[in-house]
Amino acid sequence: MVTRTKKSTVREIARVAGVSPTTASLVLNRKGQISAATRSHVLEVAATLEFTPRPSRKRPDSVKSIQFLKIAKHGNTVNRDHNHFISDYIDGMSEEASRRGYKLQVISHELTPISTILDLLSGSGARGVIALGTELSESDVRLIQSCALPTVFIDTFYDGIEANFVDMNNYDTVHKVLSYLKGQGFREIGFVGSDVKTENFSLRREAFFRSVEILGLKVAKAHVLSIGSTLHDAHRDSLEALAGAKGLAQAYFCANDVMALGFIRALKEMGLGIPDDVAVVGFDNLPMSTIVEPPLTTVDVSKRRIGGLAVGLLHDIMTAPHSSPPVKILVGAELVVRSSAKPSRERQDKPLIALED
Repeated sequence: MVTRTKKSTVREIARVAGVSPTTASLVLNRKGQISAATRSHVLEVAATLEFTPRPSRKRPDSVKSIQFLKIAKHGNTVNRDHNHFISDYIDGMSEEASRRGYKLQVISHELTPISTILDLLSGSGARGVIALGTELSESDVRLIQSCALPTVFIDTFYDGIEANFVDMNNYDTVHKVLSYLKGQGFREIGFVGSDVKTENFSLRREAFFRSVEILGLKVAKAHVLSIGSTLHDAHRDSLEALAGAKGLAQAYFCANDVMALGFIRALKEMGLGIPDDVAVVGFDNLPMSTIVEPPLTTVDVSKRRIGGLAVGLLHDIMTAPHSSPPVKILVGAELVVRSSAKPSRERQDKPLIALED
């Protein structure tokens, strides 16, 4: 008599791996936001127990999946302060993916090595990839390109790389901000950026100084500040930078809303009024920019549109009969004027604010 070997179950794998059955199921079905370490451990246990996945009831060609890789390489910009704009990207992708008959899988990678991401991607069954490039370096982009799957990067942009990008048009947008401030009579404009390695921050800094030159504006070296990119760090670093400053510009453009909000908080704690003493402009139009006092003037980029364009571009790449040169799409933005940068006659007639030693 031949004894049949009982097939291992998801519940048994969960017990041996020391995880919940739900977690084991998500890992085995390539779903959910599971850490790379846990995913790898569960897959190793499943292989040891010779787990055989249940055959899909659908024909292979009937399910077309694409993956959105939410990558937080260091977490200084891809964090809970920015969950809203990432959700907007996902909404745009989901809508366009559904319209084109794709299933969108959102996979979160926090502090996960790129090599590990690629290992997980190779067995995912995805037909194409959209990668959040906010915190990716040029070498990271090139490495992800090596996965041999059609790939589109969003929220970053690199010249000189043979890759597909959909990003906001940083130069045109920053130029629009400075043109507005100049038109309102602000003569001295400062810049608040960050040394955090994010390509969009670098592009906005370059756009700021290029626009300053073209528009004939003046920027004192002392009015160019570098602060952290989280709310806590932006506030702390702003206080430190302002404590050592001899004076302030009339208006400041901040590389994103989070930095702008931290900067405003520091200005208030020093007894300065916004915008009567100092005007402030941010970038991203996060929901919190409407509830701060005063409401923040900022830049609104349609992230839903960027998400939708990314899916459309990925579809074109996957369905094209022949390979074609990479496509780089830049999306414009609107300046949302609120109280933080509305001109004040009294303010413009004053000399620059001189801080006490």
